[in-house]
Amino acid sequence: MAREEDTFLRSHPRSRDLFERARGSLVGGVPMSWMSLWPGGFPVFAREAAGARLVDVDGHHYVDLCLGDTGAMTGHAPAEAVAAIAAQAKRGITTMLPTEDAVFVGEEMRRRFGLPLWQFTLTATDANRFVLRIAREVTRRPKILVFNYCYHGTVDETFISLENGQPRPRPGNVGPAVDPRVTTKVVEFNDLAAVEAALAPGDVACVLTEPALTNVGIVLPDPGFHAALRDLTRRAGTLLVIDETHCLCAGPGGYTRAHALEPDILTIGKPLGSGVPSGAFGLSAELAARMLQSDEADYVDTGGIGGTLAGNALSLAAMRATLENVLTDEAFARMIPLAERFTTGVEEVISRRSLPWHITRLGCRAEYLFQPQRPRNGGEAAARKDAELDAFMHLFALNRGILLTPFHNMALMSPSTTVADVDRHTAVFAEAAEALLSSD
Repeated sequence: MAREEDTFLRSHPRSRDLFERARGSLVGGVPMSWMSLWPGGFPVFAREAAGARLVDVDGHHYVDLCLGDTGAMTGHAPAEAVAAIAAQAKRGITTMLPTEDAVFVGEEMRRRFGLPLWQFTLTATDANRFVLRIAREVTRRPKILVFNYCYHGTVDETFISLENGQPRPRPGNVGPAVDPRVTTKVVEFNDLAAVEAALAPGDVACVLTEPALTNVGIVLPDPGFHAALRDLTRRAGTLLVIDETHCLCAGPGGYTRAHALEPDILTIGKPLGSGVPSGAFGLSAELAARMLQSDEADYVDTGGIGGTLAGNALSLAAMRATLENVLTDEAFARMIPLAERFTTGVEEVISRRSLPWHITRLGCRAEYLFQPQRPRNGGEAAARKDAELDAFMHLFALNRGILLTPFHNMALMSPSTTVADVDRHTAVFAEAAEALLSSD
């Protein structure tokens, strides 16, 4: 690690100088604190990005498998989206009035995901915040249920975890407004008995879940898990919310369409606008009717739903271009086989060197975990995380022109990713494994 840090320091003088300068005006030297998580002592400063390539201010070129942690799953600056964004910017960015693009996007979201009625936000975090309010309003129930080590953006109610089987605020949770144990129940993913017990008192408005856990390594659902979860929620009178923000990688309609899920609500964000802030939530017709029945609920002014820039013209133009021309059925037909090739390459290295690691794929996304067995839940995945090994592998790859997601070992294929990009990662991954084994 010391050798890799020295290499990084010597080869990125411009990024280092900008970081030192930024510390005088930016908290931690970065525009948002999570950008400091990159290994090496300071982040690479980006100069430009296009497709699956990124160039930093020191002139280094990278194969980008991070892709903005899904925000740029489209690839950077796809031509069709850039043209639509530029054209709409000239016509006006936000007016608080609907546009024709909004109608197109609503119809396309209905086609892809199956839910008939949609609203637009700026982020998936906002979408999740809003639908939790709606769920509590229509059910008149105070609590929600999430899974241990879930990912739903910066939603206060979801920062809860299990320690020795007991709920507690998630470690590191900054200034929680309310102890999440007051608002939220938490159980392990794939534990249907625990779900049933949590729903039994009749106080849970909704279950909020990703189709597969994604921010602690990919944890896939057991066979039959989602069908049983849907049955349990219906019998308990609890709404089911599926967050597809990371699981859009499963296909054009996300995991929901690929596996015929039947949520009451679906939330999504990040890649919808080719990098322009965009989010959405879709509702069943029955739920949409229920939410508008109450004369006391204010959905148009001060009721806590929406935002001044939500559904703005620029976001909707970007979303239309993305759905119509970038994240198409044809694009996924290329991206998913590339992820299969990526997974096979990593598996061959792991097998050849008898490493106690594994890799899991979800559509066009793949992640390796430095543990021998695939975890069934977030607790198992988190318990075996190796922060030092994560940092080494990320920095080793970065020094050789490969960007991985700093939060976890995630690689994502975009419409612009190539076979050569995937094979380059396999070679670097093998080289990193060899370096670790030779150091032993």
